[in-house]
Amino acid sequence: MTQSFRTECGGRIRRDRTLAFSFDGRGYVGYEGDTLASALLANGVHLVARSFKYHRPRGIVALAAEEPNALVTIDRSDGRITPNQRATQVALYEGLRAHSQNRWPSLTFDVGVVAQAAGPLLSAGFYYKTFMRPRALWRRLYEPAIRRAAGLGRAPGVADPDRYLHRYVHCEVLVIGSGPAGVAAALAASASGARVILCDEQAELGGSLLAETADLVAGKAVGRWRDDALATLAARGCVTLLPRTTAFGWFPDNFIGLAQRVTDHLAAPDPRLPRERLWQVRAASVVLATGAIERPLVFPHNDRPGVMLADAARSYLQRYGVKVGTRVVVATRDDSAYHAALALHAAGVTIAAIADQRPAPDGTAVIAARNAGLAVVAGTAVTATSGHLRLRAVRLSGHSTAVSCDALLICGGWTPSVHLFSQSRGRLRFDPTIGAFVPGEPAANVHCAGACAGTFELAACIAEGYAAGEAAVSGSSVAPAAASISPKAGADASASPACARTVATTVDAGPTAPTPMSSPHAKAFVDLQNDVTTKDLRIATGEGFRSIEHVKRYTTAGMATDQGKTSNINTLATVAGFLGEPIPAVGHTTFRMPYTPVSFGTLAGAARGPLLEPVRQTPLHDWAAAHGAVFEDVGTWKRARCFPHAGEAPPAAVARECHAVRNAVGLFDASTLGKIEVVGRDAAAFLDLLYPIDVASLAVGRCRYAVMLGENGFVMDDGIVARLMPDRFHVTTTTGGAATVLHHMEDYRQTEFPHLQVWLTSITEQWGVVAVQGPQARMLIASLLPDVDLAAMAHMSVLPCRIAGREARLFRVSFTGEHGYELNVPAGTLPLIWNGLLAAGATLGVTAYGTDAMHVLRAEKGYVVAGQDTDGTVTLADLGLGWMIRRTGRDFVGKRSLSLPDLCRADRCQLVGLLTADPRVVLEEGAQLVAEPRASVPAAMLGHVTSAYWSDTLQRSIALGLLAGGRRRLGETLYVPMTDRVIPVTVTEPTFYDRGGERLHV
Repeated sequence: MTQSFRTECGGRIRRDRTLAFSFDGRGYVGYEGDTLASALLANGVHLVARSFKYHRPRGIVALAAEEPNALVTIDRSDGRITPNQRATQVALYEGLRAHSQNRWPSLTFDVGVVAQAAGPLLSAGFYYKTFMRPRALWRRLYEPAIRRAAGLGRAPGVADPDRYLHRYVHCEVLVIGSGPAGVAAALAASASGARVILCDEQAELGGSLLAETADLVAGKAVGRWRDDALATLAARGCVTLLPRTTAFGWFPDNFIGLAQRVTDHLAAPDPRLPRERLWQVRAASVVLATGAIERPLVFPHNDRPGVMLADAARSYLQRYGVKVGTRVVVATRDDSAYHAALALHAAGVTIAAIADQRPAPDGTAVIAARNAGLAVVAGTAVTATSGHLRLRAVRLSGHSTAVSCDALLICGGWTPSVHLFSQSRGRLRFDPTIGAFVPGEPAANVHCAGACAGTFELAACIAEGYAAGEAAVSGSSVAPAAASISPKAGADASASPACARTVATTVDAGPTAPTPMSSPHAKAFVDLQNDVTTKDLRIATGEGFRSIEHVKRYTTAGMATDQGKTSNINTLATVAGFLGEPIPAVGHTTFRMPYTPVSFGTLAGAARGPLLEPVRQTPLHDWAAAHGAVFEDVGTWKRARCFPHAGEAPPAAVARECHAVRNAVGLFDASTLGKIEVVGRDAAAFLDLLYPIDVASLAVGRCRYAVMLGENGFVMDDGIVARLMPDRFHVTTTTGGAATVLHHMEDYRQTEFPHLQVWLTSITEQWGVVAVQGPQARMLIASLLPDVDLAAMAHMSVLPCRIAGREARLFRVSFTGEHGYELNVPAGTLPLIWNGLLAAGATLGVTAYGTDAMHVLRAEKGYVVAGQDTDGTVTLADLGLGWMIRRTGRDFVGKRSLSLPDLCRADRCQLVGLLTADPRVVLEEGAQLVAEPRASVPAAMLGHVTSAYWSDTLQRSIALGLLAGGRRRLGETLYVPMTDRVIPVTVTEPTFYDRGGERLHV
């Protein structure tokens, strides 16, 4: 098909570069610089979609992200499909293949249109009221059918082959929006050398300036001023320009999420580049220049293909060289629509009529239209439209005959884009002169300029942008937007009417009050994407809904991917009319992020497939695998559970490994333990505040067991605090708690104790760790450190040393109850040290053991595992470790909570030991404890089993548990009810082996 609706010249497209593409299998051509929407319109294609609920024919309405109808699926030749792309934002490239959605078998003949016949049953809240009885049919028929019909587009069936990356940056000023106000703000802010980022979601920077033609500044044409300004910004090294980049979310402390589309517009993307990139920007100040969205009018059958926003039609003409029709009717209540009429008229399009709802429009644009011979009909509105797959005619109030046309351009005013300002927690205020909400009281360091602040005259937008940019750099405030703001020096205050967007001076009927319906069954759509009509809103208010948030959810107005861009104010005005209240009293809905859709790939970045939760392996993983290790997942780590010999079952291997540790010497890979280095003049004071133990008195070369508490006083994690130097500590954590503890420490360092000079570094991956445990441990370690006096090294001490010419740290600590050491060496050196220990210990009975044996050994000694023997509600006193809490008056995290009455009750769950009456029975972890063997149902639960094992050393089962008032119940018999039996247990001390600790201190 030829481009029959393309102008002979003009626009910003490259007419010398023709691009072939297809839509629903039919081939078309366009030009480089086109969007899919502009190329389709140029080829006379107006029908592009079917509506969500009623499957009504729908066409292109808008120009950019506010498009509610034209959602398409992009199908690349490699089989990758991307649904729900706005045709207005899809850049045209050679070979592009697009398909319409939500129709079957075709766009022109869609059997789903039968939904219109069921329209009375599909009104607001129908899913709450219908198909509920009989319940069997709901489960088997209704719900599956509704789920199959729901949704927009079809999810891809294959894995996404593309790459997505994340980037973190800081800047002094982030300018969002590259229209006149945004460009001016970036110029002003960067003039001082401040780091500035200017982003815009369109493919080309310039915003509304890309469709302007009249003089604007110092006699320069708009295009020349725009190009010169952008060239100036590009030449400044402190400025980063980001086209194709959407600012989708505002997070605390001026943390902004930007989604950049890097290669989607390319027919053959560079494989070295990501498809999209997430910029996470921390900005000292933000300038919002996000512009405004043209507001539709609400009237019967306002959804036919060919009904389009007026300024969008002007932009298609002046930016892409596309005429949206041959005979056009313009319906408006705002002067800006006259600029569209004049532009189309100059391009040879017949303007059949300009229907202005205002009784006496008289602006300069109105006068220009009349002088051009255009028929301006005041005090009239559209009452009906006709046509099936394309608009054919409209009816106007007060006129008996229809006006034939193939396009209807509508404008109900402008709605400032305030979503990001609202997300920043800024308060909005209602401006009655434009009938919309504008930024009010800010809650962050943000400055609003241009149309997003209610200023529509271009010279004023430029001046306001300069002021906002200067204020953003200086840190001063800037007055709220005002249309009367004086222009910056050099700006032409008398901008051409073709450049200006003059807001309506009368809003007596509300922003877009629905016009009278020509038929009681005619649908006047408020939300085009969700098929919400004025009738739906009437039903919602008639059924008692008053909160606009409730109305939104009941009717779905402003939901889905559109998020109310074109429907929000119309919805508020309609509901306000039905309730008999002003719009400010109704309020507005929440501007949720992302206001413009963002792909899952952008949010996920590299965290996908194996990288979604990367598998972490210790330096000894390959050795363990080669020696038959059975692995388990501990957090993201792979850890060896045991090392069965040939023909040996895992339980037998665990028993053998435990026997070796208790009678000879065992080696354990403890590299996964979290390790944090705490350094600085105030390191001891900082740790004193983080832990309930006395760290400040810890001597250099000594270690202390430390339990970390949360603000609530409950146990978070545990480990060792070792003092290497007066200002340097080595802190260990559990394997699974490493990241949490580091985050906890960093949070307090930055927010609660910023006055302390202390630095935190994760060194978990720096050091590989081998635990050497058992009666022969000292002899084995001595083979590697012959010059170290190990006999003089006390339990809970640390000694910096060198092994194999490399720096090392030797800790005398034990998690087995045996004489033991933990040797920290550079991770890459660990396999060498491990093999050396195995060779040296061959005559000593050295044995590698895994986590299963480690758990048995520690349970025999009553050592707890944070997260297994604690459940987030356990205190140190509950574990019998209350003696650890320092008695001085100094503060520490969780101290106040420990004094609360509930945490001091005698009947709290406390750690105890449990011995089954039959020593061969091993309890199940998580099993409940009750007082009676035949307790009533439901029985009173006294506690539960936290750890349970078979102890080869003791030749019986052992268990630990949390029991209400446990220490008062020592010696009592309780019961563990199971599905097939009740198991009697005796409550004991939680230590089963070497209660005096003689073996530990040998």
